[in-house]
Amino acid sequence: MSYRGPVRERLSAVFAGGRQGSGYFLTPRLILTAAHTVAGELNVKVAIPGFGKVRCNVVWMRHDERCDVALLVADHPIQGGTAPFPDVRLGSIDSLAPLPNCQAIGFPQAQRDDDGHLDTEQLVGTLKPGSNLLSRRYVLDSSHTPPAKQRDVSPWSGFSGAALFYSDVIIGVVGHDPANWQHGRVEATSVAEFYDDPAFKAVLEEYGSVEYLSVPDDLSPDRVFEERYRDYIATKFGTLTIFGIDLNDRSQAEWPLDAAYLSLEATGYRAAKRRAITERESIAATPQSVLPADRALVGHDRVLLRGVAGSGKTTLVQWLAVSTAKQELNRGLQHLYDRVPFVLPLRTLIRHSALPLPEEFLASARSPLSGLQPRGWTERVLLAQRGLVLVDGLDEISEADRERVRSWLRELLIAFPGNSWLVTSRPSAVSDDWLASEDFVELSLSPMSHKDVATFVRRWHSAACATCRDTDELSRLTDYQNNLIAALRSKQDLGRLATNPLMCGLICALHRDRRGYLPPGRKQLYDAALSMLLARRDRERDLDVQILEETQIQLLQKLAYWLIRNGQVEMDRSDAFSIIAAALPAMPALAQLGEAEQVYRYLLLRSGVLREPTDGVMDFIHRTFQDYLGAKAAVEERDFDLMVRNAHHDQWEDVIRMAVAHAYPAERTRLLNKLIKRGDRVKRHKTRLYLLAMACLDQATELDPEIRLEIEKRASELIPPGSYEEAEHLASAGPMVLDLLPGPEGLSAGQARAVVDTITFIGTDAALPALARFRDQASADTRDQLARAWYKFDIRGYGQEIIAHLPEETLFWVKNEGQLRFLQEVGGRPEIIVNGDHAKELLEHALNRRILRRFGIHANRLIDSLDFLSSCAELRALFLFDCPLITDLTPINEMQFEELSINSMDGLSGGFRGLRSMRHVKRLGIMQPIPGADLSSLPGEASIVRVSFSKGALANTGLRGLSEFVSIEELWISETDELSSEDWREAGKLPKLNSLGVDKNLVPGLLEYRKSWPKVEWLRFLYPGRRASHVLGVEEFRKLASRFPNLRRMGGILTRGERSDVELVFENIEFDNGPFHP
Repeated sequence: MSYRGPVRERLSAVFAGGRQGSGYFLTPRLILTAAHTVAGELNVKVAIPGFGKVRCNVVWMRHDERCDVALLVADHPIQGGTAPFPDVRLGSIDSLAPLPNCQAIGFPQAQRDDDGHLDTEQLVGTLKPGSNLLSRRYVLDSSHTPPAKQRDVSPWSGFSGAALFYSDVIIGVVGHDPANWQHGRVEATSVAEFYDDPAFKAVLEEYGSVEYLSVPDDLSPDRVFEERYRDYIATKFGTLTIFGIDLNDRSQAEWPLDAAYLSLEATGYRAAKRRAITERESIAATPQSVLPADRALVGHDRVLLRGVAGSGKTTLVQWLAVSTAKQELNRGLQHLYDRVPFVLPLRTLIRHSALPLPEEFLASARSPLSGLQPRGWTERVLLAQRGLVLVDGLDEISEADRERVRSWLRELLIAFPGNSWLVTSRPSAVSDDWLASEDFVELSLSPMSHKDVATFVRRWHSAACATCRDTDELSRLTDYQNNLIAALRSKQDLGRLATNPLMCGLICALHRDRRGYLPPGRKQLYDAALSMLLARRDRERDLDVQILEETQIQLLQKLAYWLIRNGQVEMDRSDAFSIIAAALPAMPALAQLGEAEQVYRYLLLRSGVLREPTDGVMDFIHRTFQDYLGAKAAVEERDFDLMVRNAHHDQWEDVIRMAVAHAYPAERTRLLNKLIKRGDRVKRHKTRLYLLAMACLDQATELDPEIRLEIEKRASELIPPGSYEEAEHLASAGPMVLDLLPGPEGLSAGQARAVVDTITFIGTDAALPALARFRDQASADTRDQLARAWYKFDIRGYGQEIIAHLPEETLFWVKNEGQLRFLQEVGGRPEIIVNGDHAKELLEHALNRRILRRFGIHANRLIDSLDFLSSCAELRALFLFDCPLITDLTPINEMQFEELSINSMDGLSGGFRGLRSMRHVKRLGIMQPIPGADLSSLPGEASIVRVSFSKGALANTGLRGLSEFVSIEELWISETDELSSEDWREAGKLPKLNSLGVDKNLVPGLLEYRKSWPKVEWLRFLYPGRRASHVLGVEEFRKLASRFPNLRRMGGILTRGERSDVELVFENIEFDNGPFHP
């Protein structure tokens, strides 16, 4: 069993006068240490490795014969992760039984090097509660050889103040190296000795939340079972099947997850696209447009993650489950500290008559530990808000079952708030905002970039080399790797297929199997992959019994088609037996294998296409193979009407596209003709069916020209696209769409954006000429869009064709060092957003700081200071998002930039140090809770013209103190709790306010403030965040008309019904160009 204990980011060294001790952060500011280390000292500092020293004050101390403990408060929070510290557990020992595997980590003298530099030591041993009963000090006997004496000082000197742990509970504070024990034990003050001190508790309540429990009673049986469960999850999901590594031994394809996992990216477009903000200055309002997929839950408790087949959704679920179970959390995953993962595959859960209650989670997921869990354990985990619930495969169940799942989720969310939830699905399985009413944020897994593909290919070949025992083959594998990477870059058709891990694995396996030759298209790739799995494995193993490849495919087709027709992705073994038994009379070649059970066993063990995820249940190794084989069966059975009747269901989309690939020309014509005719008849599915027919053309190698013309004619009705969703659907038809897309001439701004979206979704090098048309003539917004799309293409090719031609005032989004270097080569650019973990030294070297005007740092976990910007004399705008190590704005407070955005900067959560003294800021955006009780931390001497508060910025302060900022002309407030009349009174006192932006959920509270706003001429309705937006009625618009008598412009997020009400109530109102939704 693994025992969790101290967390790396909370360990600290304590310095007071000439003394040095150890400490442990209970909260981002509160440190537990030994009293004798800091007694009588005013100059106290603590340091976490990598952070430097921070000043502290002693806020509580007790130093007597029985207690040697102090609490310190740091001047500002120190935090290594991207989420607040979870609660710490303090505990007491109620038994005299020895407790093994206790531990403490500190900075002792014995670990100093020759130059006096500190390092940590982890003392592991047995706590002996029966020792020192009279002095009431704990004794920890070391389990290892004690350190040697250090001249006249104890080798444990400097270790005082280290927190003593049993499991993840602090039970004491180390304070003394007793004589006569040759440094083989240390003594500690027990938590029970000081926890009930009222002054101690008062400090805890002021600076954070700490749980207290009894040890080991409260650790058993829940905590003991939890450790066993974590080990089980870490082992069960700790390997990844790498497709095609070794055809002769499936076990060789199992690879450690931490070695094989490739972190892909997710795009938060489904939140970003609803923001009704058109000004270019507001680019920081959508900073999470791209982020590492494994950080999807940073800042969000509820996420719906979409991704195409093979895009890595289930692998991401594995990674999150294992990382959480093992508590091996890098800085990007610290929000999962102390969480307990529950992996719930819907394909398995839905087979039961009722979806599981929490106590049934383990049993429904077929965990062998389900019978061992203490009664009520899962509920206690969820009630403590410690759950990470990973619901995988919404697309793998029927539409009717999805409604059951939504109701089930809703009930669980109401009963157990505060836990983390991730639901995965294919993109089209459910509608936009399907879970929006439950406050789910929607993200989409991005296609693999060229860099991702190259990384995957290298890792695949490294794994193949590790399992290879043939020296000649090892040499060939190196050549295969290099040749394949080159081919993926140069061959557009091949590169277009390599967009997700499944296809990349297929391509790698086939490239090796065929000695460097690859089939040209998707169907040919699947054909070759099945041949490789079905035929070559048995030939190479020289098995006595060999079944023809065609015979195996016939049986597999029947199994796959049964699953498709029944809306399933797995079946009971008994159902497989029945299907095989029904087929055997017509397949005499299988007689040599025996009855249905023996044939099934042969397919399971030899084909490489089937598997049994749990005993008695069968599925295909990937949904793609099920759809491919089922489509072949559907064509052979001529079930064209059945396919067309189900064509609007997302589960049938890939089946129909593959059916077109399998069909003969006449069958293909018949199927596609029926598809578009149904689109003509059924208006509500018209768009989906037309686009599906268009997408099928890519697989139609031979087709009646009239049918092709009819399909293209109907698709042209959908061109140009008018929204992000329409662009996404249109791009699914593939590169042929490029020839149909117009522009930029004759397009509205919204249409131009959607056309560019379509082209970038297609994402091949063939898209570059189409994008190049927009680089010189498009609007500033569209040019910014072109700059953002750079990461999807080859750096140099896109850079030379697009980036180098965009005007200098374009805002360039940079994600990797190659892009930075390219911009450096072309002289730099004045407006840049840098996304990702880039070292400060790289930015100092690669940026042209002499011309930099607008700059953003997003999702950077390396930079700990902004001092490198002090030389940017022309810098006028700075956007900061998710840089947790930045704790101080002082290095930039004398700079003359006019716009500043602070978003999800956890290092600033304890205080906006340096912000108040900024004198030149005119436009300020705050997208995180403002510390303090009022707005006094904002720049008091600056002439702020526009201020924007969102993402809970006003949770602590309300608008208290806003009236002091008399220069404000524009005020935007969204994603916040309801404001009081007193808050609105503060805003109403602003003498120059002429523009007000609010999300509609704030309107009822705004109307309760009964004063008028005579100077406000422009009212905008902003994105409401994760909450459903309030719908305004005509009476509310009438009240708004009376409150805002001089209103001339209105816009933002309005439904068509709301716009009609506005036109009814307001005379001569002008609408801005924000989005309107049906």
